[in-house]
Amino acid sequence: MYKILELNPVLQWHAGDIDLRMHLYHNTKNRLLPAGGTLNEFANGHEYYGIHRVDGGWVYREWAPSAYQLYLTGDFNGWNWTSHPLKNLGNGSWELYLEGENTLWEGCKVKTIVDANLSRTEHIPLYARRVVQDPGTITWCAEVVDDRKQFPWTDQNFKGENHLYIYEAHVGMAQEEGKVGSYYDFAEYVLPRVKKAGYNTIQLMAIMEHPYYGSFGYQVSSFFAASSWFGKREDLKHLVNKAHEMGIRVLLDVVHSHAVSNYTEGINMFDGTTWQFFHDGGKGDHPAWGTKCFNYGKDEVIHFLLSNLKFWMTEYHFDGFRFDGVTSMLYHDHGLGTNFDHNEKYFSVNTHVEAITYLQLANELIRQVNPNAVTIAEDMSGMPGMCLPIEDGGIGFDYRLGMGLPDMWVKTVKEVSDEWWNIRQMWNDMCLRRPGEKTIAYVESHDQALVGDQTMIFRLAGASMYSDMHQECHNAHIDRAIALHKMIRLFTLAGGGEGYLNFMGNEFGHPEWIDFPREGNGWSFHYCRRQWSLQDNPSLKYRFLGEFDRDMVALTKSVDMFSQHFGNQHMMDDTKKCIAFSRKGLLFAFNFHPSWSQGNLRIPVQKGTYFDVAFTSDDWKYGGWGQIPHMTYHAQEDPNNPGEYFIEMHLPCRTCAVLREHFLPNTEE
Repeated sequence: MYKILELNPVLQWHAGDIDLRMHLYHNTKNRLLPAGGTLNEFANGHEYYGIHRVDGGWVYREWAPSAYQLYLTGDFNGWNWTSHPLKNLGNGSWELYLEGENTLWEGCKVKTIVDANLSRTEHIPLYARRVVQDPGTITWCAEVVDDRKQFPWTDQNFKGENHLYIYEAHVGMAQEEGKVGSYYDFAEYVLPRVKKAGYNTIQLMAIMEHPYYGSFGYQVSSFFAASSWFGKREDLKHLVNKAHEMGIRVLLDVVHSHAVSNYTEGINMFDGTTWQFFHDGGKGDHPAWGTKCFNYGKDEVIHFLLSNLKFWMTEYHFDGFRFDGVTSMLYHDHGLGTNFDHNEKYFSVNTHVEAITYLQLANELIRQVNPNAVTIAEDMSGMPGMCLPIEDGGIGFDYRLGMGLPDMWVKTVKEVSDEWWNIRQMWNDMCLRRPGEKTIAYVESHDQALVGDQTMIFRLAGASMYSDMHQECHNAHIDRAIALHKMIRLFTLAGGGEGYLNFMGNEFGHPEWIDFPREGNGWSFHYCRRQWSLQDNPSLKYRFLGEFDRDMVALTKSVDMFSQHFGNQHMMDDTKKCIAFSRKGLLFAFNFHPSWSQGNLRIPVQKGTYFDVAFTSDDWKYGGWGQIPHMTYHAQEDPNNPGEYFIEMHLPCRTCAVLREHFLPNTEE
């Protein structure tokens, strides 16, 4: 019996489905590796296909099984479409050998010409490593890369910290000027901020090439090209190398759930067919995103995607991946409008079993390339076993994103008056995690900051942020917003998972949404940047939130808090809106009530313990009022209940405190 069934006894009814999951995994792996070997040895498409410098010249290989003829054109032949035909090697592979080391060169612009379906079309080579847009014609083409050039990596001994504190970031908008930011600027100016804030992992969005900047990088066109929006390939390598020097892990937000439908910029219709990579007909079209859906049951597609993962790890030294759109991959209806309220919905004709097999293979490959790599699944459905080892009947991810948590916070703040917040339900949502599987908790990611939505701070403060964030100004809306912003983030970090994520700028309450330059806003960058100066300005209240977030992260890291999977609840009073729980020697106490301060809040504790106040949201340095004294509390025996012990503390309304637990030395009675 697989361990997934031991951890989830309610899945016993679906033991056959778990058996099928594992049968498909083993069958597919045996089919891909008929002579044995490993996925690491299999996933080398990028080393064979594409343009490579070889002794005496260059070689270009392509996979286009339904094409009649392929040609290479570009600067090297005056853009003659037919002077350089590729030779058909059989099995869909094509090859062109160009004699002479100067026949092609670094930066030489090229395209592939394809004869198929009685037509001749131009495309970007499938394995292009650099793709650029011509500012004059607005068309995209590939640039030749000399893959023999070596980057001077210095990260051979890098190993990230054990637990994840993730700083989700977009390179282009990580600057204050009205422009697209660069890899180099991010490395020089943003990484030091991440380090100072205490985050040990960055999760980079929009790195895979995408023709439309406003897609946030989620409509990928060239899977092996680092986006030229932000600079050159070497600059991205500099970014990753510098992050490693600073002890920061780098994850790639990888998009294998779909691809842009464009013909000339993307991989769609490269050989004249949709079924080269994607499902044909309606099954191959994503109804919500207008993109193309991969056929994960096709060996060549698996080879392409697995090679892509290995490429990003070996070429750019990424430490793992956050897989985007996993829910969309798992179900034929992409999970749209489905309420996953019982287990039958995970194991039905709607389940895309080939996608599950692909994700298992992907996780196995990633660990073979780098045993210390990290994988995170963006799955809102709660698929059982997502974060269990493959041999246990799982899919092999390390973490899933706790996507229900931001939804819970939005619903609470938006729809429920403060005095009616359901503390018990909030705590239940924090604990809603599958046995044995780890979760990344977060209040908000980039999703909650996009136009049409609101960041948490703006939901709490509204337009008052634009006028009342000066330290000398005291506005009830701002006071409430700052108090709850701190409490919500600490509550989520301390109670919601085994890792934590923050989108850049949200730690200090960045006031504005994200709106990429587009026709509807006059192609403005005003809302597509991060105003770091707000946090740096000592006269504004943003620095209170930033310093609170930094110290919150530092305190929980200091005790290795995530090594304890769940908090231990000490007390909960839904009438008083108070809750206290402990985790790894830290006692977290919250009073969410909007007006009822607790002068003598009793918190049950163990005999022989005492507690020092380490950190409170009401400290002056975080914009509070200094009403919670930094003192020591000793466990007292309850005179009405002998053998039960408690501490009694003052906890004002809309405040929280963290206390360190200590044990008295044993004494003889």
